Formats: sequence, C-alpha cells, structure tokens
Amino acid sequence: MTVSPVDLASLLCSRLCHDMLSPVGALSNGLELLAEEKDPEMRQRCFELLEQSAKASADKLKFFRLAFGAAGGFGEQIPVNEARALIDALAGSNGRVSVNWMFGVDALAKPAVKTLLNLALIGLEALVRGGTLDIGAEVRANGDLGGTTEIVVRAAGQRVAFDPTIAQALEGTLPAGELSSRTAPAAMVHQLAASAGGGVQVHVTAESLVMGAVLPSA
Repeated sequence: MTVSPVDLASLLCSRLCHDMLSPVGALSNGLELLAEEKDPEMRQRCFELLEQSAKASADKLKFFRLAFGAAGGFGEQIPVNEARALIDALAGSNGRVSVNWMFGVDALAKPAVKTLLNLALIGLEALVRGGTLDIGAEVRANGDLGGTTEIVVRAAGQRVAFDPTIAQALEGTLPAGELSSRTAPAAMVHQLAASAGGGVQVHVTAESLVMGAVLPSA
C-alpha cells in the first residue's frame, strides 16, 4: 500500500473532525438549552452536561494531538504514563471498558507511542459491548544494533466488531484507492512500523482482537 503524505494527512484530519463532531455538537446544543431554560434544576443539569462534553472534547483533542500530530517533538522519548493517561481518559468516557497495562519501560520513542495510541484506539472501538483492553510494551536490546520495541494490544469482550479493511491497512495490504478516514490511522501505524523496518500483525476472533507491532530502532 502506497499513499501520499498529503492524502494520508487529509484523511487523518477528516477522522479527527468526525470524532470531534459529537462532543462539540453536544456543547452547542447544551448552550442553546441553557439560554432557554429557566428552571434552576434544569439549568444545573445543563451545566453538568456542558462540563461532560467539554471534558470529552479536551480528552479527545489531547489524544489526537499525540496520536496523529507532532506533540512532543520529533524523535523524542515520551513517558509511557502520558500515553496511559490519554487512553485511560478515552476508556473512562466509554464506561464499559477496563484497561490493563503491562509496561516494561518508562518511556518510548515517539513513533512507538503513536503506534500504541492508535492500536489502543482501534481496540477500544472494536469493543462495542464493552470488555477489557490489555496493552503491553517493552524494548528488547539488540546489542550494538540498538533495540526493538514490541507493542501488543488485546481487546476482548462478548462481541468484537472489527472491520477487515482496518486489518488490511495495518498489514499494508489495503489498496491505496480504498483508504478512508476510518482506515487512515491503521495505515499510519503500518507506515510507522515499515519505516523502522518492522511490521504489524493482526489476529481476530468473535470475542478477541490481538494486534502486535514490532519497531526496530538503530
């Protein structure tokens, strides 16, 4: 799969706008209700809804800033706790997904963090009826050759809804002409892994989705 950087960036922007539409729209609707509502209890309820929508908007913007954007600079090490906080915030807004963490390091290179965030996002979206999301990462030393970052994300629940085109995008087999805003994050993960000389593997059943990424580093 070969896609131009401009096309990929455009699709990622479309994906970001799509995901932000709901919480921002809720803010707009809440303000309209607040302007018309006179009952003190209902006004308090409006304020609570506005607060929830504002938090959801901020959480998503922080997540996408690092998952899609240039937050943290290029080529820098990023604390894994920063990625953990972003994913926990998204999972918390879901309310039906519990997240388990297994980190063997305190920090990861930015490409690895972006890979981890996007795989976690794919896993969260697959758990349409809730479940558990297990996330692990470690760096294996390769002597003078540097190290290899290994990332595993496992989503498990009563039902896993996973679009096969996302698997194709992760593994680099999706035709460029079929790329969409839905599969663009997976395509970015593939490019990140491929540029490091690594790759991504996917295994899915009716009740679980396992995604693994290997990113060698010099």
